[in-house]
Amino acid sequence: MTANPIRWAPRQIAAIVLIGAVLAVLPFVLGLAGQGWVRILNFALLYVMLAVGLNIVVGFAGLLDLGYIAFYAVGAYTWALLASPHFGLHLPFWAILPIGLAVAALFGVMLGAPTLKLRGDYLAIVTLGFGEIIRIFLNNLNAPVNITNGPQGINRIDPFMIGEFTFSRAQTILGIRFTGPEKYYYLLLAMVLLILLVCVRLQNSRIGRAWEAIREDEIAAKAMGINTRNVKLLAFAMGASFGGVAGSMFAAMQGFVSPESFSLTESISILCMVVLGGMGNIPGVILGALILAALPEFLRAVVEPAQRMLFGDVVLDPEGIRMLLFGLAMVLVMLFRPAGLWPSAVRRRELASREGGAA
Repeated sequence: MTANPIRWAPRQIAAIVLIGAVLAVLPFVLGLAGQGWVRILNFALLYVMLAVGLNIVVGFAGLLDLGYIAFYAVGAYTWALLASPHFGLHLPFWAILPIGLAVAALFGVMLGAPTLKLRGDYLAIVTLGFGEIIRIFLNNLNAPVNITNGPQGINRIDPFMIGEFTFSRAQTILGIRFTGPEKYYYLLLAMVLLILLVCVRLQNSRIGRAWEAIREDEIAAKAMGINTRNVKLLAFAMGASFGGVAGSMFAAMQGFVSPESFSLTESISILCMVVLGGMGNIPGVILGALILAALPEFLRAVVEPAQRMLFGDVVLDPEGIRMLLFGLAMVLVMLFRPAGLWPSAVRRRELASREGGAA
């Protein structure tokens, strides 16, 4: 007996074609307003990868992780060490990316193994410490053997290179000349789509249902025969692997990495993307990542001209005003949309049942 093939409605096909066309021309449209906006778009795609990876741990499995940026750092330094003059290694793109993914997944298992019996605040404290330990190690592994070059970081990192095509120089494809940040956009978009495909398939699989069972009631899940130890370790490893891929791409784009790029603030920002968009819902997490990646820069573009227009030469702190507006927006969302901007149906029912129980 064969499975019924998926049949797409004409409306769905039209929507997919429209979205594909928009994504294809988006960097060139944003480029009309300045190359800086294309660069912001590239970083927004990186944050989508990170938020979707953290969503596996926090949204699917219900494990609060405040040290997720450590896996981002591991992926970035893996690329930097294997594709730079630091050790004289210049491995190709297709070889480094799987290594970065595997090393980050290994670190995810190393974090998950000691925390299997921890939940809630205790798990958050341990993961927070893990993230800080990784950052401090990267900052100090320059003596007696110089591995990470310490606080000076690693520079002259090789860009993406596939065959004879290198992303460090301008390239012409089908008569279109790619310069500046546009040359990274399509590779980042392809990786985001691949990660989203994996996440959707995982969410709708037995593993995804096991993660949701652990999130709702770990004791009941264990009583139903779910191997909670292996399933939780898998959540940590899968989430970490996506962080490692994003870190590798970050290092190749920047050409330089240092421990200051992987602070606790970055972990909090990625967690805010997951919570703001809607934990456990992949489209909501994407929305949260795009908003929080672009909103600070949009506020920067709005606040500074408004300050000059209203106050003239009076010196104010535009960064402080921008972060004040950013924080106010977050508070309003959490007050009026506690489940996030686009929560999943399961998450909405969970919050409704908790409020009903409290009443």
